Amino acid sequence: MPKEDGRLKQMYRVFQMTRRYDPSSVWWMALGFFLPVIVGVLLGIFISGGEPFALVLWIISGVLAGLLAFLIILGRRAEKAAYSQIAGQPGAVGAVLKSSLRRGWTASEMPVAVSPKTQDAVYRAVGRGGVVLIGEGPKSRTTRMLDDERRRVTRVLPNVPVNFLHVGPDSGSVPLHKLPAAMGKFKKSLSKAEVYAISNRMASLTSKSSAMPIPKGIDPMKARASRRAG
Repeated sequence: MPKEDGRLKQMYRVFQMTRRYDPSSVWWMALGFFLPVIVGVLLGIFISGGEPFALVLWIISGVLAGLLAFLIILGRRAEKAAYSQIAGQPGAVGAVLKSSLRRGWTASEMPVAVSPKTQDAVYRAVGRGGVVLIGEGPKSRTTRMLDDERRRVTRVLPNVPVNFLHVGPDSGSVPLHKLPAAMGKFKKSLSKAEVYAISNRMASLTSKSSAMPIPKGIDPMKARASRRAG
């Protein structure tokens, strides 16, 4: 059985992948690290009053803050780089819903409707903002699919708000890596208990479409850098 890579080696691989697909990320990570270190040194010089122990504490605090900022920036940039590799592939939205869905939302990584010809798809999520239908593909082809799915939903839940999002090549579409944030912008209209009940009700809606696999490539969850150094 092959030995699993250590945490530092995993972080280095994530860093290499991120740098390859997003060269500008190196500068942001460097800024995120060195800025708190510089601030810590300056505060130590001016506040410690010449006390060596206090100066060392300020420097250590700056280094720790810099490491935290570096890891946060690396994690976000790595996730974006990972999603850029699968953007445009059938099932990419399902990968996001599987790995990056925010708390309070429920969704399936499998689409509720798929076009056999174009592989355009519709995904469904339920949260405090209601039911969100996500079209994967050009708007010109997915708008009708979204309308059909909305009619199915409203027949079962006529008083629940149904919202649309598009992930595709159109200028007004949501970029793949921004999908979780876009879902969270809808006005909250349901309680947690209602979300749970509606999710169960939605599960009873079966799709006649065949499921699509999540696209192969880097798992966005594995691309997230751990925030614990060591």
